[in-house]
Amino acid sequence: MRIGILTGGGDVPGLNPCIKAVVNRATAAGHEVIGFRRGWSGLLNLNPDDPASIAVNSLPLDRQVVRTIDRTGGTFLHTSRTNPGKVRKKDVPDFLKDPDHPGAEAEDNRLRDFTPHVLRNLEYLKIDTMIPIGGDDTLSYGERLHSEGFSVVAIPKTMDNDVYGTDYCIGFSTAVTRSVNFIHQLRTSTGSHERIAVVELFGRNSGETSLISSYLAGVDRSIISEVPFDPEKLAELVLRDKQSNPSNYAMVTISEGAHMQGGKVVEFGETDAYGHRKLGGIGEITGEALKKLTGQNIINQRLGYLMRSGAPDALDLMVAVNFANMAMDLILRGISGRMVALRDGTYTNIPMSTVTSGVKRVDVDELYDIHEYQPKVRHVLGKPMFLY
Repeated sequence: MRIGILTGGGDVPGLNPCIKAVVNRATAAGHEVIGFRRGWSGLLNLNPDDPASIAVNSLPLDRQVVRTIDRTGGTFLHTSRTNPGKVRKKDVPDFLKDPDHPGAEAEDNRLRDFTPHVLRNLEYLKIDTMIPIGGDDTLSYGERLHSEGFSVVAIPKTMDNDVYGTDYCIGFSTAVTRSVNFIHQLRTSTGSHERIAVVELFGRNSGETSLISSYLAGVDRSIISEVPFDPEKLAELVLRDKQSNPSNYAMVTISEGAHMQGGKVVEFGETDAYGHRKLGGIGEITGEALKKLTGQNIINQRLGYLMRSGAPDALDLMVAVNFANMAMDLILRGISGRMVALRDGTYTNIPMSTVTSGVKRVDVDELYDIHEYQPKVRHVLGKPMFLY
């Protein structure tokens, strides 16, 4: 059997250990593994008639190739946010601009669907099944391939922990660990200068990273994506926090996808293949508002990629390796169309269609005080480990 594997979307710690575990398990069972570079882009840009294109976009993987990749974070296969089912004219590879290729004839303002080309590439390379590792966007295209009759087993990863159907995604624990550590380090300067610190964390639609990081780090206030906030009310709260602190400082975390009441999410750049624009800047906007409203000096800190850089912590390493082995268990049993998952603290697998059947967000009623802008964790009994 020949197994394809790729990583798509944002990088997170734990991807390389996951790839290595898949390769080691597959090769030990006598199977081959082909890694596709840059997510689904590798299959879109691969020209079966050009050996150089095949070498650029794919890589045979064996135990020697992956021997040391688990010692670093990120993904050595690289990544992208390419969706072969929705390709802009400017992103169409030159060799696919021939009208004979389905999708090439689409009007300029229409997204082109090159799924038939992807399926032909998979057939040409004799790939029997695919393992995409990614968030809901990357996995949604995996679901598309499954609906076309191709064998797919998915592995969820995202620093936001927002893939629907699983309590946990590779990368989340390390992101929270990094955030808590950086928040505590930032107390040094914030306290020394008697300021208010606004720490912006990744989190587009789900505010779990802001919520859990603030909960664990003991931050004064936490703004999450799910709840629009009133800057005047926040200013009143953090000024009170600062004045009641013997060291005369206060700290706020804020999700990059958060927005003020009556305002919009701060986005910039063009829309990607999954309909998203880049986020970032709400922390600075909030900091400026707090400075104006409180008269206090502000430290604005956007953690950004630092949250998901470096090697995985022990939990992400554990989950990454276990998810890989679970995926191989399914493949070796001839099962496809499934996503490996953690639910209620137990490893399991669910239909891939689950990924696109709902959205995963913070349970605001259970975990957040919308009046105080703080985590509200009163009852832990019966909740999953990360309170989701």
